[in-house]
Amino acid sequence: QDWEQRQEEDTLLIERILLLVRNVLHVPPDPTEEQGVDGDASVHDRVLWALHISGMDDLLKFLASAQAEQQWALHVLEIISLMFRDQSPEELAALGRGQAATEHREDTRQLEALRQRELAERRTRALQRPTR
Repeated sequence: QDWEQRQEEDTLLIERILLLVRNVLHVPPDPTEEQGVDGDASVHDRVLWALHISGMDDLLKFLASAQAEQQWALHVLEIISLMFRDQSPEELAALGRGQAATEHREDTRQLEALRQRELAERRTRALQRPTR
């Protein structure tokens, strides 16, 4: 079915699914229900994992970025906001910096290894040249 030619029923179905996801994520945590061993995933985290496994996160990214799907922007924004509700901005920023620093170290290590290999090849070629 060509999504350019959506029926009214299809549009309502998409909206209802987005509202359902939003409402599920909006349920506040219940500390009495979530008493577990440290490291146990909260109900919210398990819902997020289920959304990820189902591919809903990719669908949300598509809806957020597709020009033709702007009508869903506020629903998607609400869902994304609720996905990150338990996270502090400082934690998220630190995670991003840590990953960038790790990637930078790995890139630097790879470049240094390539440079050393190139220098070794140059030395080998220089030794193989006949002397005058």
